[in-house]
Amino acid sequence: MDSYVLILAASSGKNLELAYRFRDSFNAEGMATEIVDLTTLHWPVYTPELDGNPDQEPDTVQLSDLILNSKALVVCAPEYNGVMPPALNNTIAWLSVQSDDFRRLFNNRTVLLATHSGGGGAHCLMAMRHQFSFLGSNVIGRTMNLNKSKPFSQETMNDLVSRVLQ
Repeated sequence: MDSYVLILAASSGKNLELAYRFRDSFNAEGMATEIVDLTTLHWPVYTPELDGNPDQEPDTVQLSDLILNSKALVVCAPEYNGVMPPALNNTIAWLSVQSDDFRRLFNNRTVLLATHSGGGGAHCLMAMRHQFSFLGSNVIGRTMNLNKSKPFSQETMNDLVSRVLQ
């Protein structure tokens, strides 16, 4: 695949559904996508004691390669206790210690943030913005924030997709 957008879903529920909506919208614009459901990775919770233990540490090569070869990342994650979900945080933690050049995964990479949360979702978006900005990513200013009082808008999605494709 020459160029694609990698979509990371950090829950198997509403945010995975949102990931598929992003996929369909990118595909409609002629952009290929790959979706990774982080909840299916089943990586152990990162601790320094597991790092370097070949029997315990996950194989992160495939996900690292997908990130390195992507045009951009779309991250769909629900709010968990005012921050981003453990599946996303754990994935970033493992990638940070398993990659030969961790900064290459995220530095200067375009990242679009989205959430479908039972609560407001704003805290999750702030936490993800902080994390990806810290990693050197170019986080798109506009986000998608869906919750019980903010329904899905195809117009917003189309605008976000166009920002990634610029």
